[in-house]
Amino acid sequence: MVGFQHLSATAPLPADLRGGVVAIGNFDGVHRGHQAVLERALAEAMRRDVPALVLSFEPHPRKVFRPDMPLFVLTPPPMKARLLSLLGFAALVEQPFTRDFASLSAEAFVTDVLERTLGITHAVTGFDFHFGRDRQGGPAYLMAAGERHGFGVTLVDAFRDEGAEVVSSSRIRGLLCDGDVAEAAGLLGYRFTVESEVVGGQQLGRTLGFPTANMRLSPEATLKEGIYAVRFRRADGTLHDGVASFGRRPTVDDNGAPLLETFVFDFSGDLYGETCEVSFFGFLRSEIKFDGLDALVVQMKRDEAEARALLAGVKPLSQLDAAIAF
Repeated sequence: MVGFQHLSATAPLPADLRGGVVAIGNFDGVHRGHQAVLERALAEAMRRDVPALVLSFEPHPRKVFRPDMPLFVLTPPPMKARLLSLLGFAALVEQPFTRDFASLSAEAFVTDVLERTLGITHAVTGFDFHFGRDRQGGPAYLMAAGERHGFGVTLVDAFRDEGAEVVSSSRIRGLLCDGDVAEAAGLLGYRFTVESEVVGGQQLGRTLGFPTANMRLSPEATLKEGIYAVRFRRADGTLHDGVASFGRRPTVDDNGAPLLETFVFDFSGDLYGETCEVSFFGFLRSEIKFDGLDALVVQMKRDEAEARALLAGVKPLSQLDAAIAF
């Protein structure tokens, strides 16, 4: 079998991936609740000695049904695929989610997608998974369908954190909107990480002695604007600590679109055009409009010192966190 594959459900599935155990869900964030489902799928696949796959839906169904409500996607497809690969899955299979697909009956989803496209031997999903037109398919329906079509089904209960609250993508989005990246990391099981291409900017940071790698995030990303202690991963895998500003640069360009600008510690060179990752470790402060560039530089030096101190003592939250941010 080749390495991890990122596939579309509209294309034939490679023969060596058929007959596997499939975790079904959107899994936006691949957080600890999702990981409970995913770990059950991996364990079942190991027990059966078959491939472990993830069936996900792209775009997120809410984008199709509620296009008027912007959705902060925690893990766009490339990042979701990277996380699933690190967890040990053989493939991520994306089912294009359209209104036509949503109109399929629950039985058509079972026969067309699970049986014909994937040829599954076992399905693993959350206890509240619904599918098919008007959500007519639920846990009981999936269990009965498995008996009819000859595949097993495992349903996983909601995962709760140490405070007995359900871990959910919406809860994590709320924390990130508040800038609480540390609490969000506890629910994700790894540091919240974004991936984007480094683009050119005004080069004001270079003039001030703080050259930055500039990245544009999705307009729907409602991460709180402010200053963060971060870790920066280059395309070649090398890591650097850093301090990042996400926002509109109120001192110099208050009307600009939000931009993620990372001052990468102990690095000099050209990053333009590289697709890099930024992992968020701590929120330092909100954006401030300073009375001139001199005051801004003084604060930037303080931010750098605070970020270096925060990052000096951090340890991985999990094996997944170690692979992403360490």
